[in-house]
Amino acid sequence: MDFLMEVLLEQILIYGSVFILIGLVLWGYLRRQAKVSHTTAQKVEKAKEEGLFEPVSLHPYIDLNTCIGSAACVAECPEKDILGIVDGKATVINTTNCIGHGACFHGCPVEAISLRIGTETRGVDLPHVNANYESNMRGIYIAGELGGMGLIKNSVEQGTQAIQSMAKQNRPAKAGVLDVVIIGAGPAGIAASLAAKEHGLTSLTLEQDSLGGTVYTFPRAKVVMTAPMHLPLHGKVKLYETSKDELLALWQEVIAKYGLEIRERTKVEQILPQADNTFKVVCSTGESWLAHHVLLAIGRRGTPRKLGCPGEESTKVAYRLLEPERIKGERILVVGGGDSAVESAMLLMDQNTVTLSYRKDKFSRLKPKNRRDILAAEEAGKLEIIYNSQVVSIEPERVWLQRQGEAEAQALPNDRVYIFAGGELPTQFLQKAGVEITKRFGYIVKKHS
Repeated sequence: MDFLMEVLLEQILIYGSVFILIGLVLWGYLRRQAKVSHTTAQKVEKAKEEGLFEPVSLHPYIDLNTCIGSAACVAECPEKDILGIVDGKATVINTTNCIGHGACFHGCPVEAISLRIGTETRGVDLPHVNANYESNMRGIYIAGELGGMGLIKNSVEQGTQAIQSMAKQNRPAKAGVLDVVIIGAGPAGIAASLAAKEHGLTSLTLEQDSLGGTVYTFPRAKVVMTAPMHLPLHGKVKLYETSKDELLALWQEVIAKYGLEIRERTKVEQILPQADNTFKVVCSTGESWLAHHVLLAIGRRGTPRKLGCPGEESTKVAYRLLEPERIKGERILVVGGGDSAVESAMLLMDQNTVTLSYRKDKFSRLKPKNRRDILAAEEAGKLEIIYNSQVVSIEPERVWLQRQGEAEAQALPNDRVYIFAGGELPTQFLQKAGVEITKRFGYIVKKHS
């Protein structure tokens, strides 16, 4: 009996130790989860206070009924503090900063994430396109940022797929008619130009500004690629931590290598449908071309938004920053409170006297690093920030700022003005071509099948 009691006590001790160990592990796990949950909840509240919680473009939407809180989406996202876990469920945090790469969508093991544009309360104007990126106007295709997918890799894929769809139609050759006119020489437009060459289609690419489109307006050192992509004819391109200059060098290389015809500084004014189902593309230069298809890869911003103040037409006013290292010893006013404005101001501040004018009382929707850096620069006296102010007049040697609550405007000595007030969707241009635009609320771009 004593032997049996000893064995029983020994087993009780063993199992008791196991249960205690399991309990400690479980307690430690739950404690860590509670800490993570609390930290994430605090980040969410901070994001809401700073105006970074609401999405501005493509973003993940989480089905809380399906989510199991595996945190796979958090691990897959290469950006910091876009997603987190609260009370065992995934949540968005700084959604404004999401760049829409979709890694979370692909990484979710239970398909609880869809990619959407707009929210239930904030709509986004989008043109109508089908699965082949063709609009409601048969023959007019849309790829890239204009259709809601602004990430470079996604834009490249869409431009490629749109051309593949055109090639399958086998439209008969017609004298004086191109297979496709591609409007825009950004990532989608360049990929489409390569794809057209690959499929033996006659094409012409028109760009109203410079090669690279929106990418060309990024500050020089800005990282614009974080993942590899496939370019038609050229093959797989491995790009990590890639700067704008490196990406533009790649574009130049493939254009020269494959003999692509790209006309810069050629703005398209009209796309006119013809009776024979072709399109007449009319440019501001007076030139025009006929084509079976048109691919719009022009981005969402279209025309820079103007302030509407006297003197804005001055040659010292610009809406993008090029070659900041060449600008020295000038008195510069930067207008705007977004990432483009603060990044440009910081690029100029070391060699110039820079003032930043922002119409609100504090920054909102800034990337955390930009917010930290611009405020540190102000504290160090490297630039001046004037909140609650608007430009009321621009003169050759000065600008006038009106501060909220003040009766009289303030004059600032000035040599140059940069305006970063966003851009306007080219709605009229699209509608004149027959492309329908609808305000979408929580529009699903990608969902698991």
